[in-house]
Amino acid sequence: MVKQAGRAIADKAVELGYIEGPVRTVVAQPKLELVRGGAGDDAADFTFIDLFAGIGGLRRGFESIGGKCVFTSEWDKYSQKTYAANFPNDDHEINGDITKVEVADIPPHDVLLAGFPCQPFSIAGVSKKNALGRAHGFEDKTQGTLFFDVARIIKHHQPAAFLLENVRNLVSHDKGKTFQTIKEVLQDLGYTIDYRVIDGRYWTPQHRERIFIVGFREDQAFRFADMKMPDAAPKLEVILHPGDGSEAPDQRFTVGNSGRVSDKYTLTDHLWNYLQRYKEKHQAAGNGFGFGLVGPGDVARTLSARYYKDGSEILVKQEGQSVPRRLTPRECARLMGFDSAQGNEFIIPVSDTQAYRQFGNSVVVPAVKAVAEHMKPHLFRALGKKPKGAFG
Repeated sequence: MVKQAGRAIADKAVELGYIEGPVRTVVAQPKLELVRGGAGDDAADFTFIDLFAGIGGLRRGFESIGGKCVFTSEWDKYSQKTYAANFPNDDHEINGDITKVEVADIPPHDVLLAGFPCQPFSIAGVSKKNALGRAHGFEDKTQGTLFFDVARIIKHHQPAAFLLENVRNLVSHDKGKTFQTIKEVLQDLGYTIDYRVIDGRYWTPQHRERIFIVGFREDQAFRFADMKMPDAAPKLEVILHPGDGSEAPDQRFTVGNSGRVSDKYTLTDHLWNYLQRYKEKHQAAGNGFGFGLVGPGDVARTLSARYYKDGSEILVKQEGQSVPRRLTPRECARLMGFDSAQGNEFIIPVSDTQAYRQFGNSVVVPAVKAVAEHMKPHLFRALGKKPKGAFG
C-alpha cells in the first residue's frame, strides 16, 4: 500500500483501523435491534448486508437470487425514507453512519454489498473538488476513506463473497493508484477478486458505465470475462410516459385521463435559452459540454445526481413544442430499472428534487441482477449449497 499509494493513504488505513485495528474513538450508538432467524429466513438461500444502501438497488439484485438482507446502512435521511417505503417488512432497522458502527454489532452474513460513495472518484466529482481547491479520492476525508470501513467489516466477518460498485473513473483515478490500493487491501484480506466495467445500456436506454468488483474468500474460479451481455438494446420509448391513455394516470407526474406529462417538467423559456447559449459557447471553443436532447428512439446520457438542477444531460423532445422537458421521477425509476417499462411499482415518497438525487446516485437494477446471476453458482458452491435456510 505504501509503495503504491504513498504514506498518507497507509496512515489513513491505520487511523481507520484497517492495518493495526481501530485506533480512533468509535462513537457509541444504541445497540442495533436485529432479529436473526426471523420471518422469511426459511426461504432464503443466503444472507447479505447492504452498505451505503441508497434506495436498495444492489439489494434488489441479490434478493432476486434468493438472498435475505440482514443489515442496512444508509446515512441520508431521504434515501432512508425511500428505502423503508420499498422494503417495509425488514426485521432490522436502517442504520445511519457506518463509521460509528462497531463491527461486532453487524450480524454474520454470507455476502457483503457496498456501493461506497463515488463522488471522490467520479469525473464530475473530481472536477468540482479541484475547482474548489478540495481533496479528492482517498484524501477526501469525508467520503474517500469510507472504503476502509468496508475493509474493516470484511476483515472482521470474512463473508464468503462481496460485491462492490463504483464509477468507472475509479480505475484511472490518481493514475491508477487509488484502484491499486483498493485491490491490494482486498487481496491482503485473503480474497480472490475480479472486476469489470459494465454499461447499463444493455438493459435500459441509458449509457451508464460502472465498475463492479467481486471477491470470494476462497477462489471459486469466478471470472467476469465469462459473463455474456444481452442482445437487447432498448430505446427511450419504453420508459417514457406515452400520454395516450394507455398508462394509468398517477396525478403526480402526469395529468388528465390520458396521462400527459405535467407541464411542470417542461423547461422555462429562460432556462432553455441559457442552455442553448451555453452549448454554443463551448462548441465554439471545441469543448463537448452542453445539453443532451433525445427522443423516443434514442439512448440517454448518464443520469446524474445533479439532474434536479436543470436536467441538461437528458432533455426530452416534445411533439408540437419547441421547448424540451425533463424526465419525470417515474421515468427515472424506469430508466434505472427500479420499475419495469411502463411500470409504477416503485414507491417514490420524497420530493422530485430528492428523487432525482436518489436515482442519479443509484445503480441500474437489471445490471446488478445480471451480475448476481453470474455470481450465483460460484456463491452457492462456496456456501456448500445446503438446503434452504441453512445459511447465515
